[in-house]
Amino acid sequence: MASKKASTPLAAPQGAPKIDIGIGEKDRRKIADGLSRFLADSYTLYLKTHNFHWNVTGPMFNSLHVMFMNQYTEQWTALDEIAERIRALGFNAPGSYAQFIKLSSIKEDPGAPESPGWQEMVRQLVAGNEAVCRTGRKVLEIADDADDSPTEDLLTQRLNIHEKNAWMLRSLLQ
Repeated sequence: MASKKASTPLAAPQGAPKIDIGIGEKDRRKIADGLSRFLADSYTLYLKTHNFHWNVTGPMFNSLHVMFMNQYTEQWTALDEIAERIRALGFNAPGSYAQFIKLSSIKEDPGAPESPGWQEMVRQLVAGNEAVCRTGRKVLEIADDADDSPTEDLLTQRLNIHEKNAWMLRSLLQ
């Protein structure tokens, strides 16, 4: 008859284990820093798109109001995905206007009292989508060098959307 050993309870953990996902801390930090800039650009573009949705006027009102709403709604969901990737890499995501202003390559639109006309709104959103793409491509290179496939996948999907948005918006001005 086999003797029964009393099982000993596992010791309570002394904190979270160190992150070991196959990407070193230095590379994770570089990627997270790049994603923070990407998040800041994405958030600034989201805010600008939402602002223009509220304030567009003129003969293109209905079409642009709907287009801007579709774009900012999609962008809102993406912000969470970007921030959560930063967290998965082990770093805090920026989350304040002050941080976003420091990190973003996109200038804010001062907004009211005088909003730009619809054509200028469209121009600014083309430029904003393209800025997000440029930032994303820089981070994509860093993620590729670190063999970070999840970040590469996230950025590839975002680039596809922002390039398409820029094309559609630019088409309105041609």
